Amino acid sequence: MPYRFEALKLYSERIRRLGVAPEVITPNRETLLREKFMNLKLTAKTALVSGSSKGIGFAIASQLAAEGARVIVNGRSEAGVAAAVERIRQATPSASVESFVGDLATIDAVTALLVRFPAVDVLVNNLGIFEPKPFEEIPDEDWRRFFEVNVLSGVRLSRAYLTGMKQRQWGRIVFISSESAIQIPVEMIHYGTTKTAQLALSRGLAESCAGTGVTVNAVLPGPTRSAGVEDFVRQLSAGQPFEAFEKEFFTSVRPSSLIKRFETPEEIASLVTFVCSPVASAITGAALRVDGGVVRACY
Repeated sequence: MPYRFEALKLYSERIRRLGVAPEVITPNRETLLREKFMNLKLTAKTALVSGSSKGIGFAIASQLAAEGARVIVNGRSEAGVAAAVERIRQATPSASVESFVGDLATIDAVTALLVRFPAVDVLVNNLGIFEPKPFEEIPDEDWRRFFEVNVLSGVRLSRAYLTGMKQRQWGRIVFISSESAIQIPVEMIHYGTTKTAQLALSRGLAESCAGTGVTVNAVLPGPTRSAGVEDFVRQLSAGQPFEAFEKEFFTSVRPSSLIKRFETPEEIASLVTFVCSPVASAITGAALRVDGGVVRACY
């Protein structure tokens, strides 16, 4: 009881300092307190999330916008980007959201992007593709396409924005890699190889930013229930319900998973949003796993 009483005293004092009357806490009041206690200080920061009209990228853009960042939503379809922007504004009416329609795996699109948005504070290199295919059947053009989209898109965008970040002495670059970077999936060797390349790129860029106030990190999701994965499941499950496929998948394909389910895009986005914030200023050069324990390692 003494410990509980002391904790209540400290809590009441924090409420008083915040200017909130110590009455019965309503849901709205809880929201107000949570916002004040957990401010990630992203207000007025401009963030670009490549490939953010759906899936993990959309979840990241949504959470960054909810934290007060000015967010640039990107996708190849004008209708898809417009729908994503509308969803973010519905969820967060005060959100500052802009859009850029274009394939950021191409030089032309990056050039056009820089005309409209010459500087950003936060860059999330999320754009990526995957495809299961036996190694013997992966032609050279597939290897080139995967490196163009999964690796070179991040190279170009980082190169475009890094100098400005260094000059302003603040910036965040995050590569959305994968647990497949560490445990190369036999059914997607070309995909896993590009994800490993992102780890090397991320660490190398972090080394080049030493002492500048710019951090560079990679985040490694595990199997995630995104729109692309749901399409993938429909192709493979032969009409089997998703829940049944999920159980079988984590029994036979990813048995090392500790959560025994697909992650949600929002679970990935929570870590990414934190790493993008000023609060995470000491985290750089890291490969941060949010993989549901799929990788059998303690570090």
